[in-house]
Amino acid sequence: MELASPGLLTTLISFAVAITILVFVHEMGHYLVARRFGVRVEVFSIGFGPELVGWNDRHGTRWRVSLIPLGGYVRFFGDADAASSADRAQLARMTAEERAAAFHLKPLYQRALIVAAGPIVNILFAILIYAGLFAIYGQAVRPPVVVDVQEGSPAQAAGLQPGDRIVALAGHDIRDATDLIRLVGLYPGQKVSLTVERDGRRLSREVTLARVVLEDRFGNRYETGRLGVMLPARPTEIRRLGPFQAVGAAVSETVEMMRMMLTVVGQVIMGVRSLDDLGGPVKIAKVSGEQASLGLVSFISFLALISVNLGLVNLFPIPMLDGGHLFFYAIEAVRGSPVPPRVQEWSSLVGLGLLLALVLLVTWNDLRTL
Repeated sequence: MELASPGLLTTLISFAVAITILVFVHEMGHYLVARRFGVRVEVFSIGFGPELVGWNDRHGTRWRVSLIPLGGYVRFFGDADAASSADRAQLARMTAEERAAAFHLKPLYQRALIVAAGPIVNILFAILIYAGLFAIYGQAVRPPVVVDVQEGSPAQAAGLQPGDRIVALAGHDIRDATDLIRLVGLYPGQKVSLTVERDGRRLSREVTLARVVLEDRFGNRYETGRLGVMLPARPTEIRRLGPFQAVGAAVSETVEMMRMMLTVVGQVIMGVRSLDDLGGPVKIAKVSGEQASLGLVSFISFLALISVNLGLVNLFPIPMLDGGHLFFYAIEAVRGSPVPPRVQEWSSLVGLGLLLALVLLVTWNDLRTL
């Protein structure tokens, strides 16, 4: 049954809440580690552009909410801009006391930790969410056992039978039916390895997954893979988890989300997937509203997923992203001196151009599929 899409107001509010929370968490990672190392933080901004509302704290930091809610930034003492480029003229005329509070004059390891803290905290935030959900609701167990095989399906061509337990696909272990569904969805139309357990023996096969287009409950169309097996319709048990077990399960879930995202990005780079499979701000806003309409748990789970994606994307070695800064720091560690300012400036311009082009492309794709 197709559900009605949420209204525009619900979508906008849900998107604003999601972005505000995730950007705040990310920038708070930078902020806390910077303060720990004695760096003066001049601005903590949710959003870009003109300030809508703001206030100064007793440490001299300007906390602000800005007009364009598509990100945020922390500006350190000695930064020339929101991208944390060094203001070399300001650095040259600083007093000894001011130099002690300047980000760009801190030891290399401190700068690296400050930059890495944002993405890392996003990933830790996702683990915290998943751990809370597992601790409260438990972990559903649905074994990856074949109940039936669809006529004419890839599963039938590979010789699968009812009662087979699928234990690996595409080189990845499968513990649960959810693992199988996720993995099959990653490889539409591709040949992958498949391992099943039957009568105490392990059998390996090659199978070419079908490529199908499905619709979710809101009518959104998406391409996915299909094996052609029926799995248990309901969980066989709800496993209650203690605090440490919940954290362990949350770490596994987060790692799985990261692996899936890297697989999709790799497929796009290799031309196996279309750029249409990447979502931009419009799609994130749309899904925010849809998940919010399903209830608090669905929305919180969505926050965890986007937080993982935000953390991982920011670690990519692209200038203008945190990963780009870390890449320059790695070069500095090897060569014993910073990357020349001119190289950093041109790299940042190229990185900015690439990011803007990508944002425009995925936004256009989002608008086409509305």
